[in-house]
Amino acid sequence: MTKKTELIHPYNPNWVTNFESIKTVIQKQLFGLDIKIEHVGSTAVPDLAAKAIIDTDIIYKKEVEFEEIKSRLIKIDYFHNGNQGIEQREVFKRNTPQVESSILDTLAHHLYVCPLDSEELKRHLLFRNYLRQNEPARIKYQAIKYELAEEANQNKKVYTELKEIKVREFILSVIAQATKEKKT
Repeated sequence: MTKKTELIHPYNPNWVTNFESIKTVIQKQLFGLDIKIEHVGSTAVPDLAAKAIIDTDIIYKKEVEFEEIKSRLIKIDYFHNGNQGIEQREVFKRNTPQVESSILDTLAHHLYVCPLDSEELKRHLLFRNYLRQNEPARIKYQAIKYELAEEANQNKKVYTELKEIKVREFILSVIAQATKEKKT
């Protein structure tokens, strides 16, 4: 009998280092463009358990820059996978690499490209920042993640489907609270 792989891992400070490594490669490829690169998602929140996948947002200011970003990412073996149903958040995935990268080929990551005024980007940043500053919310979110992983029997695809349904309300409540606190 094979041992189940745990889907959710305790927080690992190496996730920050991994993000910085990914960011360095991407910044080099996008040199000269007016962009910012943010570490988002659960691995960007200290002391939060997560799937060991680094979520990365490339943020651009001018619409004309998107095509240049896309063109340059293609040169390092990413392909544009559309917005996957989320407006103003374009998904890029790695092809089977023609040019090997010891970083991009070994560090599990998701790559998104968002305009500065993207609502999805704003949600990513609000949620991340709120969890960084609010221990009770972070602990509650972590508990939900562990429960869902168990319910999904550690299956990544099932976990993702359950998360879309069951975590949405929690995320929306956190974003609402973060927005409210930001205004005061």
